[in-house]
Amino acid sequence: MSEYLTTKELAELLRIKERKVYDLAASGAVPCSKAMGKLLFPRDAVTAWLSEKSSGPGPRSGVKRPNVFLGSHDPLLDWALRESGCGLASYFDGSLDGLDRFAQGEGVATGLHLFESETGGWNVAAVRDRFGAAPVVLVEWAWRERGLIVSPGSEKQTQSVEDLKGRRVVPRQAEAGSQKLLEHLLAESGIRATDLALQPPVRTEADAALAVLEDKADAAFGLRALAVQYRLGFVPLTRERYDLLVERRAWFEPPFQTFLGFCRSDIFAAKLRETEGYEAAGLGKVHFNGA
Repeated sequence: MSEYLTTKELAELLRIKERKVYDLAASGAVPCSKAMGKLLFPRDAVTAWLSEKSSGPGPRSGVKRPNVFLGSHDPLLDWALRESGCGLASYFDGSLDGLDRFAQGEGVATGLHLFESETGGWNVAAVRDRFGAAPVVLVEWAWRERGLIVSPGSEKQTQSVEDLKGRRVVPRQAEAGSQKLLEHLLAESGIRATDLALQPPVRTEADAALAVLEDKADAAFGLRALAVQYRLGFVPLTRERYDLLVERRAWFEPPFQTFLGFCRSDIFAAKLRETEGYEAAGLGKVHFNGA
């Protein structure tokens, strides 16, 4: 018996149409892999997934996710994970990368800040579309001030994205929420990528600020907190909501509960007060609850 199920075999197992199987795979609801253009479903993972969806008494035997935090890099979150001693590792490589890895079961939580141009909101649509039938919860982490990080004293010459024309700009990787938002703002202003002197992309908020500090770029679309930390100039453009998407079972387990406990501590409150550009009055507010 093969360790993988085909789309047809999974459809027969679930007694649904193959089209529905494709929908489940696209939403990340069912564990799957893609090879040579074909979808394959690990038999053991599917069995565990069905167990997770079962009701009634008795323990569930689902595959346990590794204690890893995925998604978008946030300096305050990164610090809190380390200082809390919760035992959660991190792999930050962008909002979209985090959602993909979370869908594959590579972590217990992922951070994201994805702007919804249709509604002006944040994150909910992306989570609902992919994880609406999954046991997950989307909670607020913080509102962050984002804008143009520039060299000290040059703020008057860079007041908006229109002023980036011909300037050296350091972008983020394609999977980063900040890159998607910058592309949206540029398009709204009628500016093309070719109008900018784009530098090689960087993968963290800190690296974006460092590129300006080291004169490798004239501007970066980054966080006020990093501009302040590196004593750089800052031109505010928007506020964004950074949320945490968490597997419901992992929420109640010791690593995540230790992390949450630290976020309620005086030490965290003091750090939050001294970190400019953050507002976390809604920390823990639920914005979406999956099935």
